[in-house]
Order: sequence, then C-alpha cells, then structure tokens
Amino acid sequence: MSLLIKNGIIVTASDIYNGDIYIEKGRISEIGLELLKDADKIVDAKGMYIIPGGVDVHTHFNLDVGIARANDDFYTGTIAAACGGTTTIVDHMGFGPKNCNLKHQVDVYHKYADNNAVIDYSFHGVIQHIDENILEEMKSIVEDEGISSFKAYLTYDYKIEDEDMVKIFKRLNELDSITTVHCENHGSIKYLREKFTKEGLKSPKYHCLSRPEEAEGEAVNRMINIAKIAGDSPLYVVHLSTKLGLDYIKMARGRGEKVYAETCPQYLILNEEKYELDNNEGLKYIMSPPLRKSYNCNELWRGINEGYIQTIATDHCPFSFSKDKQLGKDDFTKCPNGAPGVEERIPLIFSEGVMKEKISINKFVEVCATNPAKIFGLYPKKGTIQVGSDGDLVIIDPNREKVLSANNLHSNVDYTAYEGIKVKGYPIMTISNGEIIYDKGKFIGKKGRGKFIKRDKVNLI
Repeated sequence: MSLLIKNGIIVTASDIYNGDIYIEKGRISEIGLELLKDADKIVDAKGMYIIPGGVDVHTHFNLDVGIARANDDFYTGTIAAACGGTTTIVDHMGFGPKNCNLKHQVDVYHKYADNNAVIDYSFHGVIQHIDENILEEMKSIVEDEGISSFKAYLTYDYKIEDEDMVKIFKRLNELDSITTVHCENHGSIKYLREKFTKEGLKSPKYHCLSRPEEAEGEAVNRMINIAKIAGDSPLYVVHLSTKLGLDYIKMARGRGEKVYAETCPQYLILNEEKYELDNNEGLKYIMSPPLRKSYNCNELWRGINEGYIQTIATDHCPFSFSKDKQLGKDDFTKCPNGAPGVEERIPLIFSEGVMKEKISINKFVEVCATNPAKIFGLYPKKGTIQVGSDGDLVIIDPNREKVLSANNLHSNVDYTAYEGIKVKGYPIMTISNGEIIYDKGKFIGKKGRGKFIKRDKVNLI
C-alpha cells in the first residue's frame, strides 16, 4: 500500500514548508516538491497543514478504580484518539493485586490492548511497592518488555514514600529510564478531605479546595530534590497544573537538573469555576489534580513557550456523568477521579494555542508529538516527519470550525469537559502507518490494527 500526499504545508517542531510526502510500506520514503510517484492513493492537501501524528503519553484505558471502570477500553479509546489526530498513545497502567510483581500488569494490559487498539501504543510501568525483587525486575521490564518509564504516585492507596522514591530514581537512572510522578502531598490532602467531610462540606468545589496548589507545589519541589539526591536522576512531572509547581521546575532546570513537565488541556483552558455549576455538573470536573484559578492557565502557556513544559498530554480517564460520577453527588470523596480528553487535545491546542497566537505552530507540534516521542523512546519512529519515520500523519484544515460536544465526539462516554467550546482548525484526516484511518469525520480503520511499540531507552532533551 502506497500513499502520496500532495501540496500540503508540512510542519515539524523546527520547520514549515510546502511539499509532498510519499509513504510506502507504512513508512515515509520520500519528501519533496511535485513528487511524481505511482501510488495506490493520492490525497490533495492544498491549503492544509500536515503534522506528525499526535503522541499522547498519558491515557488511562480500561482503568479499574474499584468503584468504577473507565468507560473507554483500548478499542473505543484509540478510536477517539485517532479521530482527534493522535496516532500513538502510552497508557499509564492501573494498579494490580497487592504485592504483585511488575510484569503482572504488563501481561494484563497486553490482554486489554492486543487485537483491540486501532493505533500504535505502549505502556508505562506502574510501581505499587518497592523491595529488592521489584528493583531487580525493572531491568527485564526495560530490556525485554521495551517499557522504559515507570510511574509512582505520592498519594492514593499505593503511594510511595520518600525513602523508596530515592531507590526508584536511582535504579531507573541506572537503566537509562525515567521516573514519572503524580506529585501531590498526601498528608495535607488527607487532612483537608477529612476536615471538609466532617463539617458537611461535600460539594464538588471542596474536591478542589482539598487539593490546594501548595499540595502540588510541595510535592513537585520534594521530588526535584529527591531526584537530585538519587544521583541527578531524570524526573518527569505528570499533569502539572500550577504556577507554583512550574516555578520550582524553572529553578531546577536553571540549575541544570533533568526535570521534565507535562500539562494537559484542562489546565490550560478550564478553571475552578466549573466546580460551582448547578445540577451537580461540577462532578464532571473532579480530577486530580483539580482545575485551578485561571491565572495558572496563563502561566502554564508561558511555561510551554519558554520550554519549561515539554509536553501536553491528556490524562484521559472517562467516567460517565449519568452513572459513575453520580456516586459523588452527596460526597465529592466518593466520585471517581478523571475526565475524557484524548480526542479533544489536538483540536483544542491548535485552536486555543496556535490560532490565538499563544504558541507557534512549531511549538504545537513539539509539545503534542515530537517531545513526548523523544522523552519516551519513540523518536524518530514517531513524532516527526522525515524519511524513515512511520507514516503517521494528520492533515488539519485551519479554516474548519467545530463546536465540541459529546454528540460529535467518539469517546465511549456521555460528556466532554469542553462542551460548547468552538474550535477553529480541525483534523480532517488521520494516517497511521500509511493507512488512512479517519477521513472527514468518519473512522474507517480496523479493530486491532494498532501494534505495541517496544520503546528505546530514554532520549533526554
């Protein structure tokens, strides 16, 4: 199967130019002007942007949180991703049984994803506890399974204590891998949640108030220092939501430390006023970390422009509003945490970022495709447009306008956090390994066509 895309505006993290792209056997084989090639299919992209397929390195498909299960599995979730211009995801695996080894969840997630995913995918390892066996097993997960990143949580049931974080950072540094961390101060959150519930303050806004900006900031700063203590190990902060956390990251990077940050569209576009909505609508936005005061949004955009935030992911974790989220209607602590977003990311960041001139189109490609691919061992197979790279491309019509609604999106959930937002510039075609899988509003790919990607060791940027 061969594909020739002609007359497009080709955009990478560093360049923008007019040209044609020829894809053969799933890979980009030639880029040039007025290419004359025999192809099975020819697409005219005149006036359109051609970008590398989006790389979302923070999703939660099939996630079971005990009280509810995420509404998207690896089939429905990757369809939504493809329809929004994402061609590769790296999923954060959920917790397994107490005291299970690392490979347990790897095996479970392969069963979830294999023969279901419609785009290429990988997993982050998940750390529930630390002992000598787990530290030793990390080597086989990295080298045999091709999983070169692991996640630790500083809160929730399987939170990791500081002493064990030192061990994790040190070991993963030895393995040329990276530690990703959910940074929130568990003790202060526990205190505030208990205080509010005892006082009968259980509406959605108290979810936000129980997880203040300082809880994130303190944990970010603590992990920066612990990573340094552990031999200047790389740290990747997931879903950064605050100026305070960003300020600590700026200081660390100013000292030359290997600290990387991810933020998400919800922290760039939405704010804590959502928790005040009538009819329990605030439950839709119960996620951790929560939405913040709007000044944080502006500072995060600035952090992206200045290079302190390297990636935009989604933390896609959809629970139905009509059923799952209603568990928290009388008590925010009972509401499953998470919101959809894997389909909305590329259109939102293009519209709110590029079209409103908050970031350049090159920066857009950098944070939505190139940097996540580099940091997590997928580059240059993914995340760029060059000869030899996978034929993962997205064609964006900069003039197409769309009002986001649960009715016109593809996630298997009954709401979007961005209901009613009008975006300008929208993906009209998604190409995965040279195959058109989304075309003008319709998904046309096949179930199970996506492949697991064994990732290289970390490529620090």
